[in-house]
Amino acid sequence: MANAITRQIPNTLTCCNLISGCIASYNAFFGLFETAFLFIAIGAVFDFFDGMSARLLGVSSPIGKELDSLADDVTFGVAPSAMLYTLLASASWPATLQPLSGVLPFAAFVMAAFSALRLAKFNLDERQSSSFIGLPTPANTLFWAALIVGAGDSLASSAAGIAATMALMLVCCWLLVAEIPMFALKFKTWGWRGNEIKYIFVATSAAIIAVLGVPGVAAAIAWYVALSAIANRRARH
Repeated sequence: MANAITRQIPNTLTCCNLISGCIASYNAFFGLFETAFLFIAIGAVFDFFDGMSARLLGVSSPIGKELDSLADDVTFGVAPSAMLYTLLASASWPATLQPLSGVLPFAAFVMAAFSALRLAKFNLDERQSSSFIGLPTPANTLFWAALIVGAGDSLASSAAGIAATMALMLVCCWLLVAEIPMFALKFKTWGWRGNEIKYIFVATSAAIIAVLGVPGVAAAIAWYVALSAIANRRARH
């Protein structure tokens, strides 16, 4: 009986991630961005512990892997796309694009499709056991959730802000599936050697978030991408 219960712990945590993503999406459609951000963060916590519990308990399974991808695409694909859609739907579109203002916000869901593609590639790519190839979906989601909560009004109030938002979405879609190595916060040892970039990122990100607050989360994700690029360039030389 105990073993049967133990085997279900990771999947239960994954389902909690899925439920969190559904609640986040619901709040996003009503423009309750802070609440959506909260449930995305809660989903991220469940996502972290479901994999950890599966490894610690030795109960990893094919169904758990598939369920995890489904939950992740809701929390880290649909939810941020819903936030972006709602933001764009309420934006002050320029006169030239006003006739398309009812259609263009749906472009936000392209990000959900690219997130699903990123997750599918991750499941099949054996190179990503200790690092990532492309931007991880949780990082992309935290970037957008923090950006919309912290600067959404500014982005949606001008033609330049809307254009920048749409362009940034396309860049993020590309980063999700790009063949760009990015480090993971996975520690085999706790020493400095071999973990330099991870400790630098954690320390600097904590400082950025402490100074900027919620928008600092978006800045920290941007710094993560930049730091990964710096590390890749150094590794090639």
